[in-house]
Amino acid sequence: MPDDRLLRDLDHVVTRTRDVWEQLRDARVFLTGGTGFFGCWLLESFAHAVDQLALSAQITVLTRDPGQFSKKAPHLSAHPAIHLLQGDVRSFTFPDGAFSHIIHGATDVAGTLNADDPEAMIETIEQGTARVLKFREKSGASRALLLSSGAVYGRQPTSVTHMPEEEDAVARPLETPSAYAEGKRSAETLWNTHGPIARGYAFVGPHLPLDAHLAIGNFIRDALRGGPITVKGDGTPRRSYLYAADLTIWLWTMLTRGKPGRAYNVGSEDDDSIAEVAQTVSACVGTHPAVIIGKTPVPGAPPERYVPSTARARSELGLEQTVPLDEAIRRTAAWYSSKPIPPIL
Repeated sequence: MPDDRLLRDLDHVVTRTRDVWEQLRDARVFLTGGTGFFGCWLLESFAHAVDQLALSAQITVLTRDPGQFSKKAPHLSAHPAIHLLQGDVRSFTFPDGAFSHIIHGATDVAGTLNADDPEAMIETIEQGTARVLKFREKSGASRALLLSSGAVYGRQPTSVTHMPEEEDAVARPLETPSAYAEGKRSAETLWNTHGPIARGYAFVGPHLPLDAHLAIGNFIRDALRGGPITVKGDGTPRRSYLYAADLTIWLWTMLTRGKPGRAYNVGSEDDDSIAEVAQTVSACVGTHPAVIIGKTPVPGAPPERYVPSTARARSELGLEQTVPLDEAIRRTAAWYSSKPIPPIL
């Protein structure tokens, strides 16, 4: 059984994706990147849909360490519709039989690899994508979704408040090259017309790491530990956050209804400054701890932005944000309230 505190969200996902599950009723799905934030939500919702709707669907999850995932999520690893396949995305042994759907999201997003060995990161992403596409050809899967990133755009122009997907709106290259972004661009090129592409932005929800390079996760960690909430920069960058349940609805919909070769931004358009996000976390979590801004903003400097336009997803697929940021923060904090909280570093 899933964590009781996720049931409301999982019911919400299944209710808003009824048409999706009818298409997946007898599906055999292959998922890479199934043990991270995106993957856990895809698996939680898949298992819940199978149980609630009596589906005969199955999902095979590629993971480098099945034992570790079983410890992290024993209810998922033990679910009869979920099968763990040990292997590296660059060289995994193809599972037997036909598959109907593929979701490819495996990427090592560790900051150390991006900084210390950028060539290895790019190579991992490219080789993994090529391997998954070979598997798709063998398995006969009719639908496939690539999980990419808004990082592919590079630095968002300050004159663009919400980044669209059109090619002529591609942003300026990053001043410091990002192997992660370059790798995702290469993966999208390889993916080409094999299926739709989901370009993820920023998210919040249960399973989000609280000790990674993710500002809102760090703020929630700080608040749960009693504060203060520390903003390391000047607090001016603009960000938007989509709740995990909405993210999950969007991904399942894109898998089954997205146009092949079509990229869709995935995220929220409701942007706030990082300082405002920290203040919202303070208002929603714990005893309203103090917020400390580490640096003084430069007068007149335009804020750096990482905010998507989701007009394409809304108009073509009927997708929308249903959980506002303050409620998303409350649900995330409630889920973590009985779990070990990482220390403030």
